[in-house]
Amino acid sequence: NSKMSEVEKAFRKFAVYGDTSASGNDMTGKNFSKMCKECGVMDGKTVTSTDVDIVFHKVKTKGAHTITFGEFQQTMKELCIKRFKGKSPEEALQAVYGLIEGKEPSHVGAVKASKIGGVERLTDTSKYTGTHKMRFDESGKGKGLAGRKDLTDNSGYVGAYKGAGTYDKTH
Repeated sequence: NSKMSEVEKAFRKFAVYGDTSASGNDMTGKNFSKMCKECGVMDGKTVTSTDVDIVFHKVKTKGAHTITFGEFQQTMKELCIKRFKGKSPEEALQAVYGLIEGKEPSHVGAVKASKIGGVERLTDTSKYTGTHKMRFDESGKGKGLAGRKDLTDNSGYVGAYKGAGTYDKTH
């Protein structure tokens, strides 16, 4: 069944996500929950993170911390009925597998300036004033340590002497 192999591929990709020693044959609850979230099985209304956790713990072997692909199929049979109410269990299962096939874990990349609510003006570096302004270049990229510390020139006879080269030459 080609649809199954696509779902199994996705299962394996999520199973090894964030764990270099994972074989891909079993999946942790954390990765299972990530998979449900990113593939749209968990929609926050009909299927919540609590539902996903309950099903995961119900299906996994007692004392185990992971589920196998077989157990994963079992969790999908339970979740699909909640997620696609009104469809037959078989149709619902195919619909859930349709969400999952070909997916892989998205890597959370660079932090973007938030646009939600009143946060936008707080994260817009072009509106910063005073010493905060010094911490960013024109493009809004942070300067790191150089923007936070007054880096002193340690050249001169006495280390960290701030007035190097200002000694009056007439003496």
